[in-house]
Amino acid sequence: MDRDQKDDPRLSRLPREPIDRVTGPLARFLRIETAGGLVLLLAVAAALALSNSPLADGFLTAWETPIGVQLGPLALVHPTRDWINDGLMALFFFVVSLELKRELVLGELRNPRVAALSVAAALGGMLAPAALYLALQLGQPGERGWGTVMATDTAFVIGCLALLGRRAPQGLRVFLLSLAVVDDLGAILVVAIGYSGALDWAALAVGSVGLAVVRGMALLGVRSVPVYVLAGVLVWLAIDASGIHPTVTGLALGLLTPTRGWVSDRRLRAILGRVLARPPGGDRWSGDAEGRRALRSAGRAAREALSPVERFEAALHPWVAFGVMPLFALANAGVPLSLDALTDPVALAVVAGFVLGKPAGVVGFAWLAVRSGLAARPAELGWGALAGGGMLAGIGFTMALFIAGLAFQGALLDAAKLGILGASVLSAAGGLALLAWLARGGGDRLAVADGL
Repeated sequence: MDRDQKDDPRLSRLPREPIDRVTGPLARFLRIETAGGLVLLLAVAAALALSNSPLADGFLTAWETPIGVQLGPLALVHPTRDWINDGLMALFFFVVSLELKRELVLGELRNPRVAALSVAAALGGMLAPAALYLALQLGQPGERGWGTVMATDTAFVIGCLALLGRRAPQGLRVFLLSLAVVDDLGAILVVAIGYSGALDWAALAVGSVGLAVVRGMALLGVRSVPVYVLAGVLVWLAIDASGIHPTVTGLALGLLTPTRGWVSDRRLRAILGRVLARPPGGDRWSGDAEGRRALRSAGRAAREALSPVERFEAALHPWVAFGVMPLFALANAGVPLSLDALTDPVALAVVAGFVLGKPAGVVGFAWLAVRSGLAARPAELGWGALAGGGMLAGIGFTMALFIAGLAFQGALLDAAKLGILGASVLSAAGGLALLAWLARGGGDRLAVADGL
């Protein structure tokens, strides 16, 4: 073998293409979501078991323990559950916003007609369930919970697709991921518009100025992560005081995050070339000021060649999937199980919204978008598979619990939680059954479904 090939193992690999910049992060995102869905499921099971055990009183009241600091007249004290729902969930929305921006710039949503399919399906998947819920609860005590049935849980949906393995069309994975990202954006707007309190315009102005400062720092070239973290915390405090739900801060900061790396690929190769050009042997960097500067510069260049969106998403996504989301489930999924709550009108309206409204809205709006010429449906994504995906979109666990906690209290909240759990189970079972049936039938069943 040639000596150069021994020195450079990259020559023995296939060359990388620009598309690898998209498929690599997407595959990593899907792997984390799949594993995170399993951990989330275990957390839900633990919350349900503890809330229906002799330890129930202690478990449920522990989340109401106040935590915070007080300095004279200034106090920042919230129940533990509120710190999780308002503080840690801001990180969840930040990661969702990063994924949305990456999809808009590099992913499926970059193509307007392909993006239109996901946007239309997500829009239908929000409007149809909310309309069905309101039709059942208009004028009733549960009317305020219309936003509960609008969101799709990405982790559980991707986890369900993982159960199908290769039988799930790849186009369906990408479609549902894009739909869930757009869906989460809609849910954040629903929280900001429908479930925020009276506005404090002075605090809102301070928060807006803080976001403008964050944008200005990015334009000026500030790249210190601690500085941005401090600015983000201050903006969160201002938005929290303004009356708007503070998790909106995560959305805003994510959308402000740059998608371009500071160091270009060409410059990175040149900087690394300076390091590799130094003669081998001995302790090459000891006492060599110029060499050590070149090595430090190469390390920084390698880090800054990745865009902030990629770096922050890679760093935070595992923490959110395996830390924030299970903790959120433990704090919010616990509910005493009872037949009365299962048959409560609120629980039944939630089940109807997710199980019936979600697939009808997803498929109906997608069909209208394709028929009108606004959207393009990938050839590998048949209408049958899309219908199965629409059923899976009825798994609205995380955001549904989040919005239900804002809309309800007491018995209504318990009924809504049971409705969410029941709807998630039914939607998962129905979607998986349809997709498995289509996969077993092969081309014949897919052709029949596509002809509907």
